[in-house]
Amino acid sequence: MTTANICILIAIIAYLLIVVGIGVFFAKGNETTEDFYLGGRKLGPFVTAMSAEASDMSSYLLMGVPGVAYATGLADATWTVIGLAVGTYLNWLIVAKRLRKYTVMCNNSTTVPVFFSNRYRDEKKMLSVIAAVVIIVFFIPYTASGFSACGKLFNTLFGADYHAAMIVSAFVIITYTTLGGFMAASTSDFIQSIVMTIALCIIVVYGCVKAGGVEAVVANAETLAGYFKMTQTYTADGAAGYGFLTICSTLAWGLGYFGMPHILLRFMAIEDPSKIKLSRRIATVWVVISMFVAVAIGIIGRALSANGVIPTLDDGERVIIALSQVLSEHGIFPALIAGVIMAGILAATMSTADSQLLAASSSVSQNIVKEVFFKNMKEQTAMLIARITVVIISVIAVIIAWNPDSSVFSIVSFAWAGFGAAFGPTMLLALFWKRSNKAGALAGMIAGGAMVFIWKFLVRPYGVEIGGTAGGALNIYELLPAFIVALVVNVVVALLTKAPSTEITDEFEAVNEACKM
Repeated sequence: MTTANICILIAIIAYLLIVVGIGVFFAKGNETTEDFYLGGRKLGPFVTAMSAEASDMSSYLLMGVPGVAYATGLADATWTVIGLAVGTYLNWLIVAKRLRKYTVMCNNSTTVPVFFSNRYRDEKKMLSVIAAVVIIVFFIPYTASGFSACGKLFNTLFGADYHAAMIVSAFVIITYTTLGGFMAASTSDFIQSIVMTIALCIIVVYGCVKAGGVEAVVANAETLAGYFKMTQTYTADGAAGYGFLTICSTLAWGLGYFGMPHILLRFMAIEDPSKIKLSRRIATVWVVISMFVAVAIGIIGRALSANGVIPTLDDGERVIIALSQVLSEHGIFPALIAGVIMAGILAATMSTADSQLLAASSSVSQNIVKEVFFKNMKEQTAMLIARITVVIISVIAVIIAWNPDSSVFSIVSFAWAGFGAAFGPTMLLALFWKRSNKAGALAGMIAGGAMVFIWKFLVRPYGVEIGGTAGGALNIYELLPAFIVALVVNVVVALLTKAPSTEITDEFEAVNEACKM
């Protein structure tokens, strides 16, 4: 192993020891499942903002987005980023405060599925169970994408076996998550957001200098047909169209925020609702800057490939890794900096995986095992089941990520669509529509989740088959049609079925009054 690789490894190990230490520190504070899953609602504004966005900005921030920009140019990555930035702001603006207050008034709901059942007085817990199943179905592959990113990182850097590296990374994530629960995940996410920021800043400046400056980067991009256009995209065969419908489809990424359980949990956990405005500003600024820097890194990487600084990459998601390897060749200190960048990739991955594991674990242990089968379960038993569930889900995620050629961006986009469509319309109507009821929520949730699969695997491929790669109106991101279908089904079914009880509507009005304060 070279001196550079040893320095990188030292930086990564130091980082991993820190996050495990955080898990050990917070382990003693988890006396109840509410502590384990929601941290006792004690998050401050800075930790709330940065942990929410770090858990959101998974490995697609440092691998997925640069990879798309590297491979196809400006359009696809930039419209995605714009959609995500707008979605982030709107989620904080209209959902955060109301959800925090509603979940407290609604029998102190501690998870998204529990909130749905409590909101509609679902005594049979059908909403909780269906919501829990949705979380399990979409979070396991989401977590798998994170494990895959870790495997790719160590395989590229050190030539380590992909599978062994993935398993070790998963073990570290499992350790601090099962020990420290929500507070460990949130605190480590806060630290990880800082590491991710440092990594982005270093790599974009270094890459731009190595490429010969901004003008050289732009000049190279303009030599590739469609690469530097917002209405075209680059392909090996030349420029391809990127029309209005495709833009709308890509912007639809922003709709996913309204249904992301691991982000919504941060809103529920903030200690002081009056500080949400500060959290919103911090979160929005960080997201906008970090995502546009990630796009820039992909474009810079293409220029560096053109002038031979880094090799031409078949897998664009490894562009930051390739850049870091070049940086590490300049001496011990640059190698340590490269190690920090590699730790940033781990941070992006781990900050999402830990939150996803907690959300999926709560769905199994709380919303299915405890609420359906063992309603009088003791807290100690519930805690044990919660931790065992984290391990089991992690094992399944490792199996799914076993293929080293799996695409981080593709897996994340599918899971993102699933949550956005199944939970997004349901959450918005639960919070803001007085007439919404249990039947509508249940129908909308099922319709949204099902439509993601139908559009992804049946409709969209058919559109490509009959219309070529463009595929017309059928070749669009599955989140958009699934979200619309879920919203329409929810409203129609609610209007055709019995109106909510006076108890439910009175609580809705009480929340309205509370949110005015």
